[in-house]
Amino acid sequence: MDLKTPLATVLAHKGKANVAHAVAPTMTVAAAVDLLNQNKIGSVLVLDQGRLVGIFTERDVLRRVVGERRNPEKATVADVMTRDLVVMRPASTVGDAMQVISERRIRHLPVMDGGKVIGVVSQGDINHWLVRDREVEIQTLVEYVTGKYPG
Repeated sequence: MDLKTPLATVLAHKGKANVAHAVAPTMTVAAAVDLLNQNKIGSVLVLDQGRLVGIFTERDVLRRVVGERRNPEKATVADVMTRDLVVMRPASTVGDAMQVISERRIRHLPVMDGGKVIGVVSQGDINHWLVRDREVEIQTLVEYVTGKYPG
């Protein structure tokens, strides 16, 4: 468990939380925001006939809806979604994801396997994974120092 951990492992540990919520590009922004709020999430994938065409995020709402004074009841997700997607593979590592998140200044990375979305890894997921990893490492060191380490 470290920076070399595959994203497939991170997704597996998310369990039920690894639900990639999706909307159609024709959905109104207001309806998509309702979905974000109901599920307490920061993004939804945009699928057109099962094909990933974009991602709709809180940042899209701020910049392209509020910032451009669009009516959320009339604007569609397709009007304001992020189209320039960065996707990861299940074998990509936590370190790979951290680099993309940092360089591209994004918070949500769809993970795809053979053209199919298998989940979304967020900046928060990566942070949680790294904290969890350090907690295990610290506990092992404490057990070693106190003589409780099985070895």
